[in-house]
Amino acid sequence: MDGLDRKRDTRRKIELGGLIVKAGAGDVPKAVILGALLDLAKLDPASEQFSAFRKLGEAAFATRGPSSNPPAGPKSDALAGG
Repeated sequence: MDGLDRKRDTRRKIELGGLIVKAGAGDVPKAVILGALLDLAKLDPASEQFSAFRKLGEAAFATRGPSSNPPAGPKSDALAGG
């Protein structure tokens, strides 16, 4: 990995970490966040659940700064704790 690749990788990781903060999940245990992301990664991009998550994300990006109260939306069974 050269210097430019390393910078791109670092920037991507910082941006992804920023998503955790914007979602208001900065204090959520890392294992819970990873578990939720693993569940999310299994979703079919054509599914209604995936579309609902996309809409929530787009709404959150439309607001500036961290979202202390992200908009409520549908959750998968694993994300809902069931």
